[in-house]
Amino acid sequence: MTDAGEEMYELVERLYPLCRSITGDGVRATLEIVDEYVPLRVHEVPTGTRVLDWTVPQEWNIRDAYIADAAGNRVVDFAASNLHVLGYSVPVAATMPLDELRGHLHTLPEHPSWVPYRTSYYQPEWGFCLAQETLDAMPDGEYEVRIDSTLADGHLTYAEHVVPGQVADEVIVSCHVCHPSLANDNVAGIAVATFLARALAERTPWYTYRFLFAPGTIGAITWLARNADRVNGASPALGAPPGRRPGEEPRAGGRVRHGLVLACAGDPGQLTYKQSRRGDAEIDRVMRHVLLASDRPHRVAEFTPYGYDERQFCSPGFDLGVGSLSRTPYAGYPEYHTSADDLAFVSPEALADTLAVCREAFSVLDRNRRYVNLSPYGEPQLGRRGLYESLGGRSDAKQAQMAMLWVLSLSDGEHSLLDVAQRSGLPFDTVATAADALHGAGLIKA
Repeated sequence: MTDAGEEMYELVERLYPLCRSITGDGVRATLEIVDEYVPLRVHEVPTGTRVLDWTVPQEWNIRDAYIADAAGNRVVDFAASNLHVLGYSVPVAATMPLDELRGHLHTLPEHPSWVPYRTSYYQPEWGFCLAQETLDAMPDGEYEVRIDSTLADGHLTYAEHVVPGQVADEVIVSCHVCHPSLANDNVAGIAVATFLARALAERTPWYTYRFLFAPGTIGAITWLARNADRVNGASPALGAPPGRRPGEEPRAGGRVRHGLVLACAGDPGQLTYKQSRRGDAEIDRVMRHVLLASDRPHRVAEFTPYGYDERQFCSPGFDLGVGSLSRTPYAGYPEYHTSADDLAFVSPEALADTLAVCREAFSVLDRNRRYVNLSPYGEPQLGRRGLYESLGGRSDAKQAQMAMLWVLSLSDGEHSLLDVAQRSGLPFDTVATAADALHGAGLIKA
């Protein structure tokens, strides 16, 4: 995992300088780099396309922006940091006094050396973000203001990467690609998702894993609108049906069974798992189990309808079992949405740890089955089937033997292997290995 951490950090370094937004060439450039690591299928959705209750906006691109003093010195320069411009700013070319300009300036007085990240996606506006100490040093007078941007009909861009599984049922892994130079709250999640896809492709997983690289909110909504049948059998024309009741199986026709949103994946904080809206989805139980069993410092948070795109996947009409994994969650650290969320704020070790938890969780998810005991009347004789002999020499022979007995006891078609592990207190891997042995001996069936 150390090597993977270093490689992910190198990817973060490559992606960090790009100016991303919910549309535009920055997103395309980001996806081109990710495509070097895992092949992507890129989708372009035209401006004006109706997606559920939303409409794909005009495409935004920016080439340059600055505030210059009377001597022509750029006191605020987009070339120095792409956070300096209010995201989606309309073009402007003007000269104005500082008093007038102040209404278009955004700072963080509590952190005077940091530059905030601000946007105005759906209201035509322009502005600059700068350090409070920079503003304090600007004397009264006239300033040249220029934002060389375009807002025009174009496309919203997102991409998918699919890792084929043994079954068509899907696990969605989603990350957002819409923030500019924010190392943790954006590119760390992209890096972990990319390397998770590579790791899953090294084996043939049970589920099919669909990775989504999309701008936040509008990107997930666009994907859901275009994939409603894949999600839960809903009609894009008629809208999604009401949510299913707790414990009810996914609707016929829907392929998506589980999902995970990745964000804020590289900071030094402890891991945080935010549960799905349902709270009892299988991904919720798996993540709780893996984090607890790992002895990592962690926090499990209840669902709230605010945050990242788990709130879109969990909206009542779709009601998917999708949770969110981060380290320190959104708005939970002072550096959030500021220039202090830089390359020094993330580390290879934290990236590797996040990736490791994802791999552990999906290993459990992939192997979690329900079985039926084919010899349920009394305890079957394991010795004559060679099952006890197969444990010879194992340091955990007694634990493995107990796992077989627990699997046989709870293989009633109602209990999963995760249920067995939690009830018995045995490691999931030990339980799953015991189930494989019993299945091979013809004593249980899936």
